[in-house]
Amino acid sequence: MVHFVGAGSGAVDLITVRGARLLKEADVIIYAGSLVNPALLDYAREGCEIHDSAKMTLEQVIDVIRAAEAAGKTTVRLHTGDSSIYGAVREQFDELDRLGIAYDVCPGVSAFCGAAAALKAEYTLPDVSQSVIITRAAGRTPVPERESIRSFAQHRATMVLFLTTSLADDAQRQLIEGGYPEDTPAAIVYKATWPDERIFRCTVGTLGETVRSNKLTKTSLIVVGGFLGDNYDRSKLYDPGFTTEFRQAER
Repeated sequence: MVHFVGAGSGAVDLITVRGARLLKEADVIIYAGSLVNPALLDYAREGCEIHDSAKMTLEQVIDVIRAAEAAGKTTVRLHTGDSSIYGAVREQFDELDRLGIAYDVCPGVSAFCGAAAALKAEYTLPDVSQSVIITRAAGRTPVPERESIRSFAQHRATMVLFLTTSLADDAQRQLIEGGYPEDTPAAIVYKATWPDERIFRCTVGTLGETVRSNKLTKTSLIVVGGFLGDNYDRSKLYDPGFTTEFRQAER
């Protein structure tokens, strides 16, 4: 059996209870070494076989899993954050399906949730933004033009940019060309929830300079939107003048 486990956003204790249990029970762990906090490997039992997938191809990962299955062993494939976002898991699922190897998925805390926690922010505020766009800039791996940052920027919703720190100047240009005013609040969260987490607040117009001046290159999320500002409408959920299923409005 293969368990795909989301490692969480960085902090060792932000892995789920289920994820920690699966790590403790695993005979083989294949972890994304360039992104996953290595301290999570402390959950592994003595004698567990551990592989760093940062140094492996898809074919090599599947070979390790296939050998473990042949020996009757349990494998944990440990991915950063939640594997459903930029996790490159679909291709692994397809290979395992082809080979008839059973697997399941244990979700994790995504870095975009970790970034919001670090910022003490709410992505969805009444009359500010009710949508969160998760995307990335086009780099060595292209992005369809219909999903460019410029295209999404016209909505001026909350935007979270993965894998974009090294392309911040281009992202800044596209955000402005797409419709965000230059004074729109923004932030770069470096290693959200890790012990060495750092937060850099700026605006869309100063995004590129903030990245350059702080020598940020990777392991950072860029977040953009009015949710980082001070103005929003109070939620109706706890408004004394609003009737809900559970209480009547005060008169």
